[in-house]
Amino acid sequence: MTGTGVLADSAIRAMVNGGQIVADVPVLDAQIQPASLDLRLGATAYRVRASFLAGKGRTVEERLAEFEMHRIDLQAGAVLEKGCVYVVPLMESLALPADIAGAASAKSSIGRLDLLTRIITDHGTEFDRVQAGYQGRLYVEICPQSFSVIATAGQMLNQIIFRRGHTLIGDEALRAIHAKTPIVSGEAVISGGLGFSVDLKPEGSTLVGYRAKPHTGVIDLSKLGHYDPAEFWEEVRTDTGWIILDPGAFYILVSREAIAIPPDCAAEMAPYLAMVGEFRVHYAGFFDPGFGWAEAGGAGSRGVLEVRCHEAPFVLEHGQVVGRLVYERMADVPERIYGAGIASNYQGQGLKLSKHFRST
Repeated sequence: MTGTGVLADSAIRAMVNGGQIVADVPVLDAQIQPASLDLRLGATAYRVRASFLAGKGRTVEERLAEFEMHRIDLQAGAVLEKGCVYVVPLMESLALPADIAGAASAKSSIGRLDLLTRIITDHGTEFDRVQAGYQGRLYVEICPQSFSVIATAGQMLNQIIFRRGHTLIGDEALRAIHAKTPIVSGEAVISGGLGFSVDLKPEGSTLVGYRAKPHTGVIDLSKLGHYDPAEFWEEVRTDTGWIILDPGAFYILVSREAIAIPPDCAAEMAPYLAMVGEFRVHYAGFFDPGFGWAEAGGAGSRGVLEVRCHEAPFVLEHGQVVGRLVYERMADVPERIYGAGIASNYQGQGLKLSKHFRST
């Protein structure tokens, strides 16, 4: 029996075989990642008036009846417009045991497109959280922020991890892990997780990031390595070690530190803290076991930062702490770790746009 921790790929596979994860179309082995399950869009998108949570005692279908504007068929692909809110029933449903809960996030490429995607559930009071013992369908709310996109049924925009018991690794234990096998290049700033800072003095270059252009064409999520970055992004350059973030603008930046996730750990990028400045590192995201792990070809992997500035222009400086990684223990070591023969897109990455764009 798998113990306390984040469930690994073998346990997720057992949940599929045991009927705890069910789907309209059989779950594909390619959906099962080292510590997560990729979730697929269903056939219909509901354009709704506003973002919502079902709330206690209410189902998502009941709320859709209140807020639906019209329906869009995704089977052949359809445009989801920037600034609009959509809800899509996913192909997957859950019948979780009483001791297993779920937590979801956007996949890396989706966050880098500034595509806000959040899982909602019947009776749910939080985005991206699935209560232990949940029985029912999963839905995703999609809010394109910077670019309109073409989405198609079956595409995987979100992922879910499953947790049993208390999974968080405390600071003292995290320091011990770092002492044994370093989890970050340079000094480890460990307080409520591993702190990381922004790189605005890259070696041999003045290119420090990208800023989304305000008026662009549509991005077809099925087209990989297809789009010219210059049509969608402005380069952000500096030789001073600082930049000014504009209110409302979306940026892709990169961490100064290289990060490693040991095979017996997973990690989640924690939401920003308001006291660090007028911006946020945009989406919380999961890091699979093996990300940045030298033995899996990941030496030197940086964390890509999806940053949005809030109400006032804000000066961001090289080395400024902008977020933290919260490490969790795995219940078991995965059969396959990130980067090791599973076509991982961002192992060994530096500053990098989503996989939809041609390499520069």
